[in-house]
Amino acid sequence: MVSPDDAVVAIVGEDAVHRVEGLPGESAPVGLTLALGRLRALGASGLRVALPAPGHPLGLSGPPDFNARALEAEEAVICEGAALGLVPEVHEAGPEGDVHVEVVWRCLPVREAPPADVPSLGEAERELAEALRDATEVLTRLDVAGSGPVAEAAIEAYRARAEQGREVLAPGYPPRAVRVLELAQRVAALVTLASENGHGGAVSASEIAARGEALRPVERVARRAQVAAYNSVVVERGMR
Repeated sequence: MVSPDDAVVAIVGEDAVHRVEGLPGESAPVGLTLALGRLRALGASGLRVALPAPGHPLGLSGPPDFNARALEAEEAVICEGAALGLVPEVHEAGPEGDVHVEVVWRCLPVREAPPADVPSLGEAERELAEALRDATEVLTRLDVAGSGPVAEAAIEAYRARAEQGREVLAPGYPPRAVRVLELAQRVAALVTLASENGHGGAVSASEIAARGEALRPVERVARRAQVAAYNSVVVERGMR
């Protein structure tokens, strides 16, 4: 667990500013530190991550207006204990050569219901292993693994970053959550590389389509596992 100030630093990262708009009791956008305190006063005991994609409302619980905004952004945050959710809108601002990122989080009502399609950590870990094995078999047959030095360099760069000892989750998460998240991020990165790095040995339209069919369920499993890892502290606390 971390303090609100530490949470704000981690959320903002290298962005210029984050604001929250539509927060109950506030007539104008407010900074993240104030927003987190206000949400806590409104009953929020934790935050859940949602990573939806078209056709897959992962982590969402409704209503339709909130889900539509979250699907467009492909991410959202749901407050545990308060029927509120936050959807980010990302903007670039500033003159050419000095462009910075600003994020406005829209605070909206959400339905208090179980989030869609979120597995347990154990389920996520098993699914990752199975999906990776099945996809590797198909992608190897299509020669994706031999798609060239660009992919190999990118994979090595990813591994180098992963070995720098960075904390992927805040203190207080179970070790299994860290393990699941690291594997899910690695799988997601490899799926991205396989998708973007040309056609490799797939020379026919049917083979390219087969690659896409192999990657789609793996990408979905990786997103499900990331949500399970990020939300594991909130889930664990709710079971006590």
